Amino acid sequence: MQIEAEGRKPIRSLEDALEYCQTLGMRLSKQRRFVLELLWQEKEHLSAREIYDRLNQRGKDIGHTSVYQNLEALSAQGVIECVERSDGRLYGNISDPHSHVNCLDTQQIMDVHIELPADLLRQVEEQTGVRITNYSIDFYGYRAEAAANPQG
Repeated sequence: MQIEAEGRKPIRSLEDALEYCQTLGMRLSKQRRFVLELLWQEKEHLSAREIYDRLNQRGKDIGHTSVYQNLEALSAQGVIECVERSDGRLYGNISDPHSHVNCLDTQQIMDVHIELPADLLRQVEEQTGVRITNYSIDFYGYRAEAAANPQG
């Protein structure tokens, strides 16, 4: 979506994320850098446990508590994304407005940037009396069905 967060440039790279942390006055400890680097390298939504496991598999010295604390601090400040799911929280690298495609086969969440037509946004505003400044849409589907029925 093209509506930008007021007064803030979108975070589109690891460098943007690090710069935004500095702008906020957040300390950039090595553990915080480890978490941000991993999320930007992996480009997928991961649980805190998956982040901890992957960092330790790569020889990064970081504890469970440090992973959780950094994820909470980064998501609370809007540096990273936190997606609430029934089975727990998942964290991703993109924090600017975007939508998700949820694959019900793989449980994977994919980020998509789509822009709704202006007339559709006006219709929502007219129905609700709320001026739309931001939105995200969650799509759900099965990979197997998409492959079997490409016309959808």
